[in-house]
Amino acid sequence: MASVTLKGIGKTYPGNVVAVSDFNMDIEDKEFVILVGPSGCGKSTTLRMIAGLEDITEGSLYIDGRLVNDVPPKDRDIAMVFQNYALYPHMTVFENMSFGLKIRKTPRDEIRRRVTEAAKILEIENLLDRKPAALSGGQRQRVALGRAIVRNPKVFLLDEPLSNLDAKLRTTMRAELEKLHAKLQTTFIYVTHDQTEAMTMGTRIVVMKGGIVQQIAPPQELFDKPCNLFVATFIGTPQMNTANASLSISDSSVYLEFGEGEARTRLPLPEWKGKKPEVLDYMGREVIFGIRPNDIHADSDYIAQHPEQVVEANVELVELLGAESNVFINVSGVEFAAVVDSKIRLESGSKIKIAFDMNAVHIFDADTEKTITN
Repeated sequence: MASVTLKGIGKTYPGNVVAVSDFNMDIEDKEFVILVGPSGCGKSTTLRMIAGLEDITEGSLYIDGRLVNDVPPKDRDIAMVFQNYALYPHMTVFENMSFGLKIRKTPRDEIRRRVTEAAKILEIENLLDRKPAALSGGQRQRVALGRAIVRNPKVFLLDEPLSNLDAKLRTTMRAELEKLHAKLQTTFIYVTHDQTEAMTMGTRIVVMKGGIVQQIAPPQELFDKPCNLFVATFIGTPQMNTANASLSISDSSVYLEFGEGEARTRLPLPEWKGKKPEVLDYMGREVIFGIRPNDIHADSDYIAQHPEQVVEANVELVELLGAESNVFINVSGVEFAAVVDSKIRLESGSKIKIAFDMNAVHIFDADTEKTITN
């Protein structure tokens, strides 16, 4: 097994097109690291540089302490699983899984042992004689994983391997990949644009935007303490609500104000948050505040216990989702989404009282979009 170290890694294409800039990270042995971000952010390019499929323009890449910038892909002791599976249609599952070993002139008995062992792990033993055309999407995905497993690589690289599957199968395969990582005890580096995949599978997540790493952190830390507005709104479903606001101080309390004209809403920040020196520096200045939909409450008990956080809202739309409802509301001319218990019956066009959990409010610099409160 192996660690992977990226020191100042960058990729620039002809025409001075920068795909990745100054990527620095130490990936520990047996970690499950996820690279996540919107299309074109540089995550797949980074993975391909680790694999050796893209030349590194600048920086140094180490696998297990060995500098591999100029080492061919076949000598890096890595295995890659692609988005389209890349199976040979004329070969059986067994032949697809064993092809790489045959190229390396692995003894026949050893090939059979490795393929049988991988097929058992992936529960595809009964598919070894079939060809890809006779397999479902999930089965093809398992074969692609099996082809990587038989090589016993130090590092697994997975480039959006679940994106071609339907929603139900993606959920199942996420769990299977987590189990596989636990069984193999190998370093996994996984690329996805789906933040749900990232949050549920990774030990650490790398959020990228425009070729630049925004934040590296474990999933819960990323959710609770985003370093900037982009990370805050990219991570979490439904997306974090944001609005322009200002901070003021009155009677030794710090207030957050947002909304239009005389209808502005004014809510007190808890002392532990409002009295932070970095927050006090923004008194009288414009900021951006954010609150997650789950931190806007409509239940009567919470409202009764936190009267200082209560405001009146207009209900614009209600989406029933079974146990929960997505409720879209308007407060002082600003639209918010809230996630509430579906037992709380709400109707479009009605007025309700809701409470903002001010302990969970995030505040960002309006110019740099960097966090002030985290």
